[in-house]
Amino acid sequence: MKMVNETKKIMEDDNIKITATCVRVPVLISHAESVNIETEKKITPEQAIEILKNAPGIEIIDDISKEKYPLPLDAAGKDATYVGRIRADESVENGLNLWVVSDNLRKGAALNAIQIAEALIK
Repeated sequence: MKMVNETKKIMEDDNIKITATCVRVPVLISHAESVNIETEKKITPEQAIEILKNAPGIEIIDDISKEKYPLPLDAAGKDATYVGRIRADESVENGLNLWVVSDNLRKGAALNAIQIAEALIK
């Protein structure tokens, strides 16, 4: 519930609908999240990539044909938040799925997810 509560607190919105599952895996440094976003207006994966490429502190690693997507090791010791596996979520209207990785010693996990969501809905 920590991720849900922190997100509502950061967004200053107790009505925002969030679901989250925390999974502990044996990595030395970094947090990784699978983020599902539903926006008011349709955003294609290509549009999301363009928006995120211009957002400060975000780096895109997204080439499924070459099996390139962010790994915890990519983020370790770095300030950037890495985003990949950007794709449409066909289960909801106007949905996107993202894979997000950051060094948890340098950036907070919940804040990064919020920064990405804010960049996409601007």
